[in-house]
Order: sequence, then structure tokens, then C-alpha cells
Amino acid sequence: MIQYETEVVIKISKLGKGISQKFAHRYYDELTLGIDITARDIQNRSSAAGLPWELSKCFDGSAPVGRFIPVSSVIDVKNLDFRLEINGKIVQQGNTSDMIFSINEIIAYVSRFFTLKTGDLLFTGTLQV
Repeated sequence: MIQYETEVVIKISKLGKGISQKFAHRYYDELTLGIDITARDIQNRSSAAGLPWELSKCFDGSAPVGRFIPVSSVIDVKNLDFRLEINGKIVQQGNTSDMIFSINEIIAYVSRFFTLKTGDLLFTGTLQV
């Protein structure tokens, strides 16, 4: 069984590690939407067996992204409407103001553990269908 979740995706624009939340906005200049696709049957079987379930998330075509737009063209990244349509029907919609963690918080947190490199993509979270 395949499920999908629409997420805001940011493209990292410069190298960074241990980035402070107040400076995180300097580390991305483009964003888009992406779809996080999960094979739930594989995830459930793996989880039940106490195994890692990365194969349920990491398969060819599991994370398509849209066309990136400059952040400078967005009035307010913290209040950005988005939606997913399939065959003309809206199946998911949201606003970045509904995110539990802001983009800057996510960048600061992730950069504590990983060096962010130019071109890296961060899927920010979801509004599950």
C-alpha cells in the first residue's frame, strides 16, 4: 500500500554545520513542494519484525519534487498556502503556518547532526492524507 504526504522542500544554498536558528534563513534561497511517498506495507512488516524500515521510504521515485522558486518571490515563508491536486481534485492542502517547526528551526536542528551542503534538499514535514 502506497501513501503520500505533501511537504515543503528547501534547497540548501551554502555549506553549514551547527547553524544558529537566527541565521538559518541565510542557508536557503529556493523552495518547492515535494511528495514523500511511503510503502506502508513494507514499513509495517519491517517495524513489526523490529527491522529498519528505510526501504519503505527509499525507492526509485519515492520523493518527487516540483520546480524550485526563489524565496525572494514569496511574501512570507511562514504563511505560505500549498496544495496537492490529483486529476484536478485537491487531495491535500495546508499552510506553512501550521508546521510544528519552522524552516529555520528545522535547519538549525538538522545542522547539529549533519553538515548541510549546497544543493541538499530538506523535506520539512507533512500534512498526512
